[in-house]
Amino acid sequence: MIIRPAYMKMLKTYRDVPLVKILAGIRRCGKSTILEMLRDDLLNSGIAADHIISMRYTSEELDEGMTDRDMYKGIKEQMTGEGRYYLLLDEVQEIDGWEKAVNSLLENADTDIYVTGSNSKLMSSEISSYLTGRYISIPVYTLSFAEYLDFRKSDSCSEKELLYRYLRLGGFPIVALGSFDERSAYQIVEGIYNSVIANDMMKRHNIMNFDLFSRVVKYIVENVGKTFSANAIARFLKSEGRSLSVEAVYNYLNWLEKAFVIYRCQRYDLQGKSVLKTQEKFYLADASLKYCIMGFNPKSVAAMLENIVYFELRRRGYEVYIGKNETKEIDFVAVQRDERMYVQVCRMLPEESDREVANLLEIRDHYPKYVVTLDEFAAGNINGVKIMYLADFLLSGAY
Repeated sequence: MIIRPAYMKMLKTYRDVPLVKILAGIRRCGKSTILEMLRDDLLNSGIAADHIISMRYTSEELDEGMTDRDMYKGIKEQMTGEGRYYLLLDEVQEIDGWEKAVNSLLENADTDIYVTGSNSKLMSSEISSYLTGRYISIPVYTLSFAEYLDFRKSDSCSEKELLYRYLRLGGFPIVALGSFDERSAYQIVEGIYNSVIANDMMKRHNIMNFDLFSRVVKYIVENVGKTFSANAIARFLKSEGRSLSVEAVYNYLNWLEKAFVIYRCQRYDLQGKSVLKTQEKFYLADASLKYCIMGFNPKSVAAMLENIVYFELRRRGYEVYIGKNETKEIDFVAVQRDERMYVQVCRMLPEESDREVANLLEIRDHYPKYVVTLDEFAAGNINGVKIMYLADFLLSGAY
């Protein structure tokens, strides 16, 4: 088992803090394995094995009709001794009312509780009043490039070769651990995607027209990194002779977001210092989701560089926005408490450098400004704007 140190560090920070630790992310991004890592770490730190209770609530392993009361009773019956119990509860969203059971275990027993899940019931906006103010949300993403290098450290490939493999095949741990060719890797990712659609969307939201829904997904995938609106999607479908209301498009976008397939990036007005509600961008949970749907095309790599940088900033704990500076656009404004950085992303320099650097130089403040590029020979500094090779940028925040 390969340790993911960023998550272990975070879980150690919150160990024994009286909050439910909720790890949420797309299916197969590694949440269950993180719980296994946590179990091993607890054992290594001297916690008795019989005081660590691991439960898995996937639909395949769940007793039909299991209620939150059954969940509570099943866990409580295992707590037969004195002292604190560590509860590691996997895929809890499969139990209706799981929050009630978890809240009761938090209130009525000496527990430290960790839960995982893969859909909307683990989003903060969806958690009921039972846990309001009593949990910490820890987003789990597919592998960062630094983690990917750990997973592939037995390879004889160069870092550059591994970067291009990461760009092509993505960061799902199951793919990173194997020696799959491109076709096999995309088949695995397609299986993950279909599982999300079937379990977290089609059944849960009773989507009847799968073909129409798939066309909306394809539009989003084709336009990763571009600003668009629900109205734009509805108009596009109309031009193809299909009919879907703007409200239905909004629902599809929200459901995809709550299943952690896409992530919304809002625009931030640098002049008015406010978040704008229109013309957002959406990014895919993993670049391989685009390729399993559309097929890999080397020309599409440029569009997915933003996707990779966006998630690297998210992993580092930043809130990430698209910057609007009058008529100019900054790819990313990353904000974390009183810190801020500006990032432009482009495939190659120098042909794109003038525009990318000029946009950043128009921002009159002291915060760091970067141009991140796939051009490994372009590193340097232009009037305070740091030019960084993609691999160097991705590894600069590594744990």
